[in-house]
This record gives sequence, C-alpha cells and structure tokens, in this order.
Amino acid sequence: MSEGAPIAPAVPAAPRTGTVRRLLRHPLGLASAAVLAAIVLAVLFAPALSPADPGVSSLRDAFGGPSAGHPLGFDSAGRDILTRLLYGGRNTLGGAVIALSVALALGVPGGLLAGYYGGWFDSAASWIVNLVMALPAMVVLLASRAILGPTVWVLMVVLGFLVTPAFFRLVRGIVASVRNELYVDAAKVSGLRDPRIVVRHVLIVVRAPIIIQVALVSGIAIGLQAGLEFLGIGSGDTPTWGAMLNEAFKNIQRAPSLMLWPGLALGLTSGALVLLAAALRDALEDRGTAPASRRRSRRAASATPAIPAGSAVSAVSPGTGGTPQVTNGTPADAGERAGLLSVRDLAVSYVLPGGGTREVVHGVDLDVRAGEIVGLVGESGSGKTQTAFSILGILPEGGRVSRGSVTVGGEEIVGMPERRHRALRGSVVAYVPQEPMSNLDPAFTVGSQLVEPMRHKLRISRAEAVRRALDLLSQVEIADPRRTFDSYPHEISGGMAQRVLIAGAMSCDPELLVADEPTTALDVMVQAEVLGLLRRLQRERGLGVLLVTHNLGVVADLCDRVAVMRQGRIVETGTAEQVLHAPRDPYTRKLLGAVLDDAPARRPWQPSNAEVV
Repeated sequence: MSEGAPIAPAVPAAPRTGTVRRLLRHPLGLASAAVLAAIVLAVLFAPALSPADPGVSSLRDAFGGPSAGHPLGFDSAGRDILTRLLYGGRNTLGGAVIALSVALALGVPGGLLAGYYGGWFDSAASWIVNLVMALPAMVVLLASRAILGPTVWVLMVVLGFLVTPAFFRLVRGIVASVRNELYVDAAKVSGLRDPRIVVRHVLIVVRAPIIIQVALVSGIAIGLQAGLEFLGIGSGDTPTWGAMLNEAFKNIQRAPSLMLWPGLALGLTSGALVLLAAALRDALEDRGTAPASRRRSRRAASATPAIPAGSAVSAVSPGTGGTPQVTNGTPADAGERAGLLSVRDLAVSYVLPGGGTREVVHGVDLDVRAGEIVGLVGESGSGKTQTAFSILGILPEGGRVSRGSVTVGGEEIVGMPERRHRALRGSVVAYVPQEPMSNLDPAFTVGSQLVEPMRHKLRISRAEAVRRALDLLSQVEIADPRRTFDSYPHEISGGMAQRVLIAGAMSCDPELLVADEPTTALDVMVQAEVLGLLRRLQRERGLGVLLVTHNLGVVADLCDRVAVMRQGRIVETGTAEQVLHAPRDPYTRKLLGAVLDDAPARRPWQPSNAEVV
C-alpha cells in the first residue's frame, strides 16, 4: 500500500444484548432480583429505617400490636419487631456472606487446580475433601461453639470450611472433563499460559453451576445459622432471624404472629436467591444472535475490510476473484531458515493402567525445510498425530517422548522447560487441527479467540489486535471479516471455521505450520479452497509446513516431499512424484492401490424389466 493511501477504519463491534438486560427480561429473574434487592437494601440501611434501637425495650409494650411508628408491633420484651428484623437481617445475611466467601475462596481455586493438573495435588485435596464431608456439620458447629465461643461470625467461618467440598467437587468434576477438550489444546498451542487458559477457557464453563451452587450454599448457610440461633446456641444478645424465631416459638400460644415475620424473611431470602441464580444462569448461557437490523449494519460496515497501516498489498493473483492479498511484510529468506524441523529417532510411549509402558512411535526421522510442504501419510492409527503432538509438546495425559530428538528452529524441544516451549508455540511453530468446530471455544466469539493470543504473544493493544484479526480473516478469503469476527463458532460453517483456525495459526507469524488433517471434515469444494489457501500462505510467507493426512490426493496436490508411516515407523520417504509414481515399499503400493481413481467406471444404470413395467 502506498504511503498516504486511505486506510479503512476498523468498525467497532456492536455490543450484544447485555447479561443484565437479559436478566431483567426474565420474569422470575426480575421479580427475585427486586425482592432480594429490597431485602438487602433494607438491612443495609437499617439505622435509617428503624424506628428505635434494637436493644431498647419497654415491658408495658410487650406483645403490643402495630401502632404509629411501630408497624409490626412489639415482641415479648417490648422491643420493636421491625427494628429487630432489620438488624437481625444484617447479622444473618452477613454471616451467610462470610461462610460463602470462605467456601468459594477454598473450593473454587482448589477444584480448578485439582481438575486441571491432577497428580499429587488432586489426590491430596480429594482426600481432605472426603474427610471434611464425612464430618457431621451440626456436631462440628456445636463443638466449635463450645471451644471458640458463641460468636456468630466465628461459627460461620467454620461453616464455610464445612461446605467447601460442595464447590470443590463440583468444579473439579467439570474441569477434569473439560481439560482435554480440543479448544483447550488449541489455546495451549497458541502459546497461552496455563493460568490464562484456566481463567478464560475453563472457569467460564463452571460459572453457571457455581452460580446455582452459590444460591444453594447461601440458603444452607442462612438455614443452619438460623437453626443454631433457634436452638439457643448463638449469642443471645445479638438480634438475628433465628433468635427471633426462638423467642416467637417460646410464646407461640400467646402471640403466634411473632413467628410470621422472621419466617417470612428467611423464606423470601432463600427463595429469591434460588430463583435469581437460575435466571442469572439462563442469562449468562443465552447468547442469542444480534437483531436483523444490527446484522445488516455490520454487513454494510464490513463491505470495505479493515487494512492496518504498514501492510503490503500484493498484486491480484489469478484465481482470487480480483481480491488483493494482504501480507504482513515479505517472507523471510528460505535459506536463512533451512532445517526448521528436524526429528531424529523419535519414540513416544504411554503408561499402561496396569503398570509398564507401551511404545506407539518407534524411531521416527523427519525433516521440514523453510518453504517446503512435507506430507506425513498413513492409515488411521499409524502414529501420525502422535508424532505431530510430540513436535508441539501437547501429548495426551500419560504420553511422553521416551527417546530421540526434536529441534524446531534450531532449539531442542525434548526436555525443554514448559515455559520456554510455550513461548515457541504460536510464534515459531503453529498448529491447524482437524475438527475445526471442536477447536473453537463455544463460549467466546471468533474475534475474541483471534485477538487474545496476539495480545499475549505480540504485546500489542486491543485495537491493533482487532485490526490484525480482521486483516487475517481477509487473507484467508472470508468474504465478510467483520461479521465472522463478531460471530460465535456455532454461527459459522465448518469451512469458515477451518479458515478461522488457519488465520489464528498465522496470527503471530510462525515459521513452521503443523496441519493435522485440515480438510477431513470438509466437503470436496471447500477442501480444494482450503488447500489452495495453505499453498498460497506457504508461498507468500516462506513457511515450512508439516501436513498430516491420510488423503493421497491432498499429498499429490500440495506436498513437495512425503513420509509414509506405518505402525509407528517411517517406511518410505521421498519427493511426492517419486513416492506416488514409483513407490519402493510394499505398504506404500498398498496405499496407492486403495485409491479408486484408476478403477473402471461403472456401467450406466439400466432399469430392469420389472421397473419398466
């Protein structure tokens, strides 16, 4: 682009309907939020709303009914019921907040770490949690009261510790099932650190169950605290709803209405908590698409794709429909980056459940040079993906490189500290996985998932990352970059999702691209488009590409050299022309014989006599 040429500004993303707005449109959510807000505000402003001090009593007013300035009447000691109710709410709800805070502070981080990392921490934490769950809560609270005194706040801290397992087990179970999801692996390959992955991609999965659990635990904390006070175990001089119930029960024959107000406060608070939590969970999980008018405005705004300043626009290539290709500078000299990947005597082993190990990859040798596409082919189960995962350092749990050497960009990967290995992912080696829809986090928009790695790896501002993301989407030949940027994964097609993953892989300008079956789930037309896109990006950027595939047609169309793999071993290596036209190994000839392109065509269909009749 020439200096001074106009640059199309990045159109700001139109905000989606907010969570608060969706919550307020929910009938139960609005009603429960209003009730809970009224209760909380009333107890917070108790000094301003109370007609008297909660400790002031007048025996002549005992059991007195409603009067001017005392709308709820008086209790058995002549104290104002409204005042006791408001101040009692401060102590009851405050105690529940303390118990809930302790449980959240211990249970949620512990569950995240145990579920994500497993290992010794998971075993130790699970043992402690099982021990705590075996303790009878009421007995422990009674013992704590005898040892620590009748202070409500201390008992609520103990209660918070006792209900911690509810959060730990919930979070750990969900995280353990999510940590092996493909989009978590994709986040690792993009170079994100584990804390960032846990907070952004894992914690969001457990937020809805945590919200429901918060409501349930809050109700339990309020109920247990009220139960202790009802039994007379709490501090008798502090007004609480449980203490009010205790007093009302003693005088139920004379003034049964005293039971109404604290019981109503407890019931309304617990019910409002549960209903509000359910409505908030629905609001958080409901991501409806933008209104039609907003979508139309996005399409109109994105008619001219954003191009960041300083980008170089290549000449229009034949077959691109007249669309200029945007490149971020010129590719590095291939000679300077020769030997991007070198694999020598690679062996991958897995720990067996009954003990011992099993080797699934045996002595693999492989090279990829700059500007070269190397195909790694073989039938399913031959060890192709295990080899690719070894290069990326993302072998599944139980797998390890048992021997050999893997160098990427001149650096040894085997035995490299995870922190350094993470720094190479995204910037030196990138990954394009198969199953594109499974490798995009359904909780975030496409744009968010493209922007995050660039901000983390390249240390650029959000605005610059957005411009680069829109540029990348344009480079991978997505017709409407802005609309795709603002969409969630379920709102785009499989072919478009694969293009998004390619854009993400190229976002931090890597030198080596590992593509694992990038066209498996796509139809023939989209396959051809994606393959052409990979070839163009490889040519423009001087990339080295390791293409893992079982499709010999893809190899013939795209690869410069081919390595044939069988049962964890490389059985033949050579140029694509040599391997496809003059294979040396019997297994390679068997693979080529399975291709039906040279099979005789079937005869045209002719109806039988019965069908003619």
